[in-house]
Amino acid sequence: MNISISAFFISVWLKFFFLFTPFFALSMFLSMTRGDTEAQRRKLALQIGGAVGVLCLALFFFGRVLFSLFGITVDAFRVGAGALLFLSAVSLVRAAPDAEPDRTDEDIAVVPLAMPIIVGPATIGTLLVLGAEITEPARKGLGCLALLLAVVCVVLILFAASFIERAIGKKGLNILSKITGLVLAALAAQMILTGVRQFLQ
Repeated sequence: MNISISAFFISVWLKFFFLFTPFFALSMFLSMTRGDTEAQRRKLALQIGGAVGVLCLALFFFGRVLFSLFGITVDAFRVGAGALLFLSAVSLVRAAPDAEPDRTDEDIAVVPLAMPIIVGPATIGTLLVLGAEITEPARKGLGCLALLLAVVCVVLILFAASFIERAIGKKGLNILSKITGLVLAALAAQMILTGVRQFLQ
């Protein structure tokens, strides 16, 4: 029993971690905070983590309510979210390594860093599906902990942004983003196949 619970927790945590595309988010974070001090970057990282955590918990817990409200089946949404996630994965794999958005004087913690860079349309759809799939209270709680752990991991990566950039460089970050895209493509394919199989049954 403990092994299955541990495997479930690790599986959900890994899904959430890759859904957040942490290395692509890191590239955007570095690009948009050029000239900021380490203290400013860490404050911004905490703000991003708070925004991502609140948004994702809301999506995770109210997914089934939204499906019932609009009369959408989980399987139909699974196929749709899987298609969006696949497009997101393709864009990560094909992304130009030198794309650097301009920094403005406006607050960038919520928009665009928390959403849509970390929590984009594909991530929102997948969060709704996973939240609706997990109905057992104990596993729902574990899923919530796994989600929060994934958010903490993203914040820690942003905390270490300068160190990671010095250690692996832009080319290394680009490679990690593409690997993340491949993992997301596999996850998207699995979601679509599961949705189609469940619908046919």
